[in-house]
Amino acid sequence: MEARTGFEHVYDQPDPRGYFRALTPFGYQTPHHAQAVFRRLVAALTRHNAGRPVTVLDICCSYGINAALLNHDVSLADLQARYTGPDITTLSVEELVTADRRFYGARRYPAGRRTRVVGLDAARNAIDYARAVGVMDAGFAENLETAPASAALLAATRDVRLITVTGGASFLSHSTFQPLLDNAERPVWVAAFVLRTGTYQPIADALANCGLVTETSSHTVLQRRFTGPAEERYAIDAVVAAGHDPSGKETDGAFHATLHLSRPPADIAAIPLSTLLPGH
Repeated sequence: MEARTGFEHVYDQPDPRGYFRALTPFGYQTPHHAQAVFRRLVAALTRHNAGRPVTVLDICCSYGINAALLNHDVSLADLQARYTGPDITTLSVEELVTADRRFYGARRYPAGRRTRVVGLDAARNAIDYARAVGVMDAGFAENLETAPASAALLAATRDVRLITVTGGASFLSHSTFQPLLDNAERPVWVAAFVLRTGTYQPIADALANCGLVTETSSHTVLQRRFTGPAEERYAIDAVVAAGHDPSGKETDGAFHATLHLSRPPADIAAIPLSTLLPGH
């Protein structure tokens, strides 16, 4: 029986304070690790994109955290301190949105350094917040697992070159990726950080049907600490069942995630993973 702690109650609130208050005590850090990786991928795609800007689609984007980290002079630690700190505790949602517009506006990179980011998440409140404070260029509250992509979403992502995922991969299938990849004007890269407690193979298989080859990093990143012994037992058992060794990772008290990068074979040959992301 699964004993993983659920945080679903914080994923669709009017602002991210509850999200950060719930996850920060457990050292949640996947977006921190993804920040440098996604920036390197965008830089590589920009160099090989015939001078055209790169569009990123962040799936399960939540409150726009990855977009904020990609295009602003902020770290995940900065955001954790901000949204769990006393200064904004008493603000109304409207007051926080106004304050966040100033916060991100003062830290936003100039136009030449920014990447166009489109967010996709089933949580409408989270999408509305990210759009209101301006961390994303566009955002769509849709669940492609249960309904077709809207014409507006397909239009906004026609020029997508990189799809990113830092959470929620276990809820995704070909139903989400297929229409987006079929709609894209040019071949797309997909970069997903996935917990070792599950398998990415069904998604990798679906991406293979779209002509993408998935490479898996030899390293893992810490996602967050366990909430207690029951969650630790669940994670260790799940990792072993998935064929991985939990020693020094899950046995040390935390979930670990692995980066899976899917690309066209020609891009893999031209830009090997070892040169694109040293250490992976």
